Amino acid sequence: MSQVAELIVNGVGVVITHGNGPQIGATLIRHEEAREKVPALPLYACGAETQGLLGYMIQQALQSELASRGETRQVVTLVTQVEVDMKDPGFQNPTKPIGLFLSDSERQKLLRERKDLFVREDSGRGYRRVVPSPEPKALVESRAIELLVESGAIVIACGGGGIPVSRSGTGLYGVEAVIDKDLAAEILATSVGARRLAILTDVQGVFLGYGKRDQRLLTSVSRSDLERFAEEREFAAGSMGPKVEAVLRFLANSGESAVIGYLGNLKDAVEGRSGTEITP
Repeated sequence: MSQVAELIVNGVGVVITHGNGPQIGATLIRHEEAREKVPALPLYACGAETQGLLGYMIQQALQSELASRGETRQVVTLVTQVEVDMKDPGFQNPTKPIGLFLSDSERQKLLRERKDLFVREDSGRGYRRVVPSPEPKALVESRAIELLVESGAIVIACGGGGIPVSRSGTGLYGVEAVIDKDLAAEILATSVGARRLAILTDVQGVFLGYGKRDQRLLTSVSRSDLERFAEEREFAAGSMGPKVEAVLRFLANSGESAVIGYLGNLKDAVEGRSGTEITP
């Protein structure tokens, strides 16, 4: 957050979102382990729980960093609901891994106890529970986010991809799923009219041939070239793939530029000196 604070005091307008991959898996385990003593919460409620917790941590850290620089603007975490379509094919093919890695014996034991679960092998590292990951369609609180941004507040929204919900008449209900955080980031960025989308991760940027001896970092790439690389299956579905898809959608929806870069170089990435720069 020190890097985010530097951007803000230098006049950059910022809206923040974040993932919750490890936390929602751990939260789900806590609820399921304690189900003999207290009722376990459903997956979408665990999403709300982690969105509030992580939003609070980011909010407090950023407030402290801003205060140390003499900046008094408000930082606000908005618990955000994201609409999904119940006919989305993601519900028939759960793919989003959550929770701890399991050995084969642990997987078999879990499936004997819980026949309603789906468990799959994850990148050669073991087995993990997988849940549906439908496409995000719209932010329920989009107008509230706009009003907060217009008031000068620094907004944290759509944490963990947002809480997946569907409509029933004029009401909403929670859905057992997890929305991809990168695709939700694009919806958020587009809804507030952002000029630039920055996706920060644990690698330096977008690589061709990632993990191979001749891997090559793309420092700058056009939208059309990146789209071609994606069609050639250069990017793994569970990691870089959604990030690339998010920036492609953002640029297609009138975004001016995007960057995918290393979290530790946040300020440099946002300002175009680090990571992979993607242009229309």
